[in-house]
Amino acid sequence: MELQITWFVLWAVLWAVYFMLDGFVLGTGILHNVLARTDGEKRVLINTIGPVWDGNEVWLITAGGATFAAFPTTYALMFSYLYTALLLLLFALIVRGVSFEFRGKIEGDGWKSAWDVAIQVSSFLPALLFGVAFGNIFMGLPMDAAGYHGSLVSLLNPYGLLTGVLFVLLFTVHGALYLAVKTVGDLSARAKSLADKTWPALLVVAVAFLAYTKFATKLFDNYLSTPVLFIVPLLAVAALLATRILSARGATLASFAASCVTVLMVVATGVTGLFPNLIPSSLDPNFSLTIYNSSSSPYTLKLMTIVAFIFVPIVIAYKIWVYRIFRAPVTEAEVLGDKHAY
Repeated sequence: MELQITWFVLWAVLWAVYFMLDGFVLGTGILHNVLARTDGEKRVLINTIGPVWDGNEVWLITAGGATFAAFPTTYALMFSYLYTALLLLLFALIVRGVSFEFRGKIEGDGWKSAWDVAIQVSSFLPALLFGVAFGNIFMGLPMDAAGYHGSLVSLLNPYGLLTGVLFVLLFTVHGALYLAVKTVGDLSARAKSLADKTWPALLVVAVAFLAYTKFATKLFDNYLSTPVLFIVPLLAVAALLATRILSARGATLASFAASCVTVLMVVATGVTGLFPNLIPSSLDPNFSLTIYNSSSSPYTLKLMTIVAFIFVPIVIAYKIWVYRIFRAPVTEAEVLGDKHAY
């Protein structure tokens, strides 16, 4: 396998794992003021993600670092063309992290209410912006030899916004199922009920997204030229259906696992259709950024491959250990009795 293809696959895996892990954190934040009815319940929600949320960002940093090192031209032009959108995304992620830490520093209704709003907004905004960004990448950016001809407003086109709504609903259901697993009693039941009620809207938007993708992008070209690839979106659809079926049977943990597979396969569906492009040009395919015209030298890619095959398994082993240590559900009594809890 060519090194460019190896790094395209690794790049896709890093983004997919990031969305699978941070997706339920974003979903938990979106539901922060919807699901929790008391201050104690809000603290429970934060503590379900407290031990893992910052570790999940490692995958985002690694995905960005892999783009920088393996495909530097794409990295440079992406940050130049989408500077304002990416800056908004970065600020939202910073505010989210600060909100988790600062909410419990002062005992006051006004103080906590302000951070509660910050948690919800700074979780909703990244989910929406990630979807808008990937929707526009799937569709192609208006760029040619003279550079980028779009703006922040032009990114908010119907297909980009539809992809944004898909990400928001996907992460909302994902987060609700995570909370159903990680909490107990009435809070867990409400989380499961909310996931079940949100799932039909997710299904409708997912169907609309697939239909719109046929007309707004060229993602289906790879699937039509190599029909065996259709197994990727079919697995995404099967996992999405399994999420609801398993939840209806009361198998909440299995339903959450199916939701994880759904997120992974949705990302896989997009990047499989994108190959070998990283950012297609909507004006002229000759100006598309591909894994071949924007990659680092073979020596750099070879060195990066050796480093990746040594350290990525270590990161995976560490993440498995962390999730195993903190696998037990979080209770309100436990949170109120721990002075170190959020």
